[in-house]
Amino acid sequence: MDWFFADNIGQTHLITGEDAVHITKSLRMSVGEVLTLCDSQKIEHLCKIERITADGVQVRVVSESKCQNEPTVDITLFAALTKGDKIETVIQKCVELGVTEIVPVLTDRCVSRPDGKSAAKKQQRYRKIAYQAAMQSRRAVIPMVQEITELKKLSEKLKEFDRIILFYEGGGEPLRHLIRPTDQKIAIFTGPEGGFEERETALLQSFGAETATLGKRILRAETAPLAAVAAIMFHTGNLE
Repeated sequence: MDWFFADNIGQTHLITGEDAVHITKSLRMSVGEVLTLCDSQKIEHLCKIERITADGVQVRVVSESKCQNEPTVDITLFAALTKGDKIETVIQKCVELGVTEIVPVLTDRCVSRPDGKSAAKKQQRYRKIAYQAAMQSRRAVIPMVQEITELKKLSEKLKEFDRIILFYEGGGEPLRHLIRPTDQKIAIFTGPEGGFEERETALLQSFGAETATLGKRILRAETAPLAAVAAIMFHTGNLE
């Protein structure tokens, strides 16, 4: 069933903008067909299309239930910027896998170094990708993509996490030794092409990060975030 996000949903609701265009032009849905609207309270509303006009798609709520699609652990991915548009794939796939938040990070070895105006445009695109991925995977929430941030500016934000894990090509503990059942909020860091500088690793460790390994093979910068998120979801029972 097709899935969309909305708030202030009453007995009837008017879907407008890009979602309405997607429903009518791409999906070619018609009056009488059903879709799901999920609100910010993680309530999914089964709706039937009543009317399609130039103003949008009007639906009527048929039933409501609590969405059960979210994982039991909140993961914030701090992903170093990668070359080209690889970070877009990282955002898309990690949203599908269940991350709660994504923070693009600027590190010493990042080749991509957008200026302020370019960074703002990129963030807008990243958020659209996250929105579309959340719809496709039927998430109860739309993961937030934060602005591009430097490592040294993260000390305060990292205080809110139960566990901070740095996936480091130089080695570390097996992930199963680090994840605990009591961990509710986990921060994970993955590096750019070329990995982290030693001083960056030391900085993150001073913030409370523990180094972890993803095995003996060296993964590409766009592969490591996906492997890391999937591995944590597996160890916390969220791929069952």
